[in-house]
Amino acid sequence: MDLQLDGRTALVTGSTAGIGLAIAARLAAEGAHVVIPGRSREKLDAAVAHIERAHPGTAARVRTVLANPADAAGATLLARELPDVDILVNNLGIYESKAFGDVSDEDWRKFFEVNVLSGARLARQYLPGMMKRNWGRIIFIASDSALVIPPDMIHYGMTKSAQLSISRGLAATTKGTRVTVNAVLPGTTRSEGIGDFFKSVASNPNAPMAEIEAEFFKKERPTSLLQRVIEAEEIAALVAFVASPLSSATNGAALRADGGVVPTIA
Repeated sequence: MDLQLDGRTALVTGSTAGIGLAIAARLAAEGAHVVIPGRSREKLDAAVAHIERAHPGTAARVRTVLANPADAAGATLLARELPDVDILVNNLGIYESKAFGDVSDEDWRKFFEVNVLSGARLARQYLPGMMKRNWGRIIFIASDSALVIPPDMIHYGMTKSAQLSISRGLAATTKGTRVTVNAVLPGTTRSEGIGDFFKSVASNPNAPMAEIEAEFFKKERPTSLLQRVIEAEEIAALVAFVASPLSSATNGAALRADGGVVPTIA
């Protein structure tokens, strides 16, 4: 299927590893010019090399910007380097398992700043240009935790619910245009650091990883229909479609790629 992304410019945050890297690679493979921001030149270069290995010949369509979109200064620098985009994928995010009583005020502020404000800032920057050109895609990478809040990740779930609010609200402002704003809700997806996260909630952190993963889904995600870790490329496939002109009838949606964790239609 031709997703008709040739020549489109896409900015993907949090794209030096995990879901973001898979999304960047897929968009580049589909012909888009992809911009990857980050704080580490080493990680940026490694991301480009990964994309080239996965899809030979695509590195020429990948540009890196040394900027941290998690804070206002980084977002300003990124906007200066990249005044306009056709596709904005707000994937940047952090997560952790922590008991509610141990979540400090600083933790709440940090999670809101990184997971919510980073995407809101960039949407504020790039939506006007999309509206002026009458074409654009903004996609927030939320989580199944936006709908089924894990009791040990309440501060994380809060940020993902907030992303759904922003996404739906922004979509309403695009009424009658060819600009769309949507959210994609992955389930537990293989990414950098996922092994450490599984160990942090495992009854036996020293058990083989296969046993730790099986225990996680049995105890922590019992409603999952897949009962396995989702691969980042599976999420990227959906995001690439939502970013394409072919998804023109999808706007204001919360699209679940959660492996069936959410047991009811939401």
